[in-house]
Amino acid sequence: MKRWNGWGEETVEFPLHDEALAFLASRIGPGKPVQDASFDAACASLAGSRLPAHPMVDTTPATRLRNALGQSLPDWLKLRYGRIGSAPDGVAYPESSQQVRELIGYAQLHGVSLIPQGGGTSVAGHLTAPAGGRPVLAVNMTRMGRLHNLDKQSQLATFGAGVLGPDLEAQLRAHGYMLGHFPQSFEYSTLGGWIVTRSSGQQSLRYGRIEQLFAGGVVETPKGRLDIQTFPASAAGTDLREIVLGSEGRMGILTEATVRVSALPEYEAFHAIFFPDWERSEAAVRALAQARGGLSMLRLSNPLETVTMLALAGHKRLIGLLEGWLKLRGCGEGKCMLMIGASGSRAQARAALRSAIAACRGFNGVHVGRRMGDKWKEGRFRNVYLRNAAWKQGYVIDTVETAVDWPRVSLMMRAVEAAATGALGAMGEKVHTYTHLSHLYAQGASVYTTFVYRLGGDFETDMARWRALKHAVSTAIVDNGGTISHQHGVGSDHAPYLAAEKGTAGIAAMQALFSHFDPQGIMNPGKLLPAGQAA
Repeated sequence: MKRWNGWGEETVEFPLHDEALAFLASRIGPGKPVQDASFDAACASLAGSRLPAHPMVDTTPATRLRNALGQSLPDWLKLRYGRIGSAPDGVAYPESSQQVRELIGYAQLHGVSLIPQGGGTSVAGHLTAPAGGRPVLAVNMTRMGRLHNLDKQSQLATFGAGVLGPDLEAQLRAHGYMLGHFPQSFEYSTLGGWIVTRSSGQQSLRYGRIEQLFAGGVVETPKGRLDIQTFPASAAGTDLREIVLGSEGRMGILTEATVRVSALPEYEAFHAIFFPDWERSEAAVRALAQARGGLSMLRLSNPLETVTMLALAGHKRLIGLLEGWLKLRGCGEGKCMLMIGASGSRAQARAALRSAIAACRGFNGVHVGRRMGDKWKEGRFRNVYLRNAAWKQGYVIDTVETAVDWPRVSLMMRAVEAAATGALGAMGEKVHTYTHLSHLYAQGASVYTTFVYRLGGDFETDMARWRALKHAVSTAIVDNGGTISHQHGVGSDHAPYLAAEKGTAGIAAMQALFSHFDPQGIMNPGKLLPAGQAA
């Protein structure tokens, strides 16, 4: 069973070993574990349901609690401390577009707000029920996950939008195909969620971000059904896919999605390369991204992330030998680790890897082979379990991500890290912060920063620390010309910073679009648009 107040399955643990705990203590001090609230106590804290009876709606406290929040740090704090606050008044699990239409009609008739959701993996406050006002119904789409059609000639597959990542890939793999979209939340997130938040997968360099993969679909809106046909390309006015991508449930509920799939690769491999410093590693990955050499992944860790990943890896003796050898090759203090991947035919993928490794040597890169790459692939969806382990030891882990053009990449990285250090420093706390470039483009890169700091021991203190850090780093992103989100969406957490990116006219256009499809404003209110400007 999934954890109700943390990440993933209850039976899966990814503990922090003694060396890792010593590393964190040396950086930010010893952790202060807190006592978690019980599930029963959290259920008891929920107010009674305000929803009229409906055969599809479950109003039991246990179901409401399990669908109340996502995976953002504020969500974790509410769950762990048992301070849930507002929660959906009920949950429905539709199994067809017809049932979704029925639920929208029910909401319109009774003045109910709807929050569409999939696997509940949001880290930006997409699932939070508005306080007061209308009753709220969570519409959980995960029973709509069937492969409806596979067109092998066109390489198009149509799914129920609630299909979870592993189920999607398993259904395609049975026919020799794959989508290739692998966000870190892959195991628990859904196709529909990826589309309406503009998700990006770890191998998007080959397979594309979700906007390249989304070909068409069906959206049930309060104004009726929106059918989006599939075309290889079209010059016929506004691309209707674009008004669905990133819409975050504000215009309706995506019930079916057609995506562009690929044949299973004959060969895939991941390799690790180390560079002496950040400047040469950044120059190397920029050259690789602009060469468009057929790689499927580039992921560059800055010096602090490199040190952290090696410290968390365990195998102290082997890591020590590796670091000694790297130092002899010129990669000592300040070294940066790059993971590269290639997928496709054996000949093409191996050629892409050979070319990339040779190019990296021109920047003093040291190739260490496949072993670290194989370990990364093995744990690519398990590392997020470290959030659970860190909490048990009295630490919290949070992240922020953006994207900028190449001249601003290093400036952004330093600005975000400095903003976090300053925000918590003003509260008398240290923060361990580190960054990687998770997705690279010819134009620029995403900048993904992680923060580890200590729990304060009570809900108010820890929420105040999060608010201070979030505001500081989000302001740094806006001030340095970055997008407020490269891959996590906007939700409610990022909405206050959206106007700096979209401008007055852009926000007004979004508001008009959502008002057209949802004139009563019942669809996921309070998300995406800045406060005070929601449709």
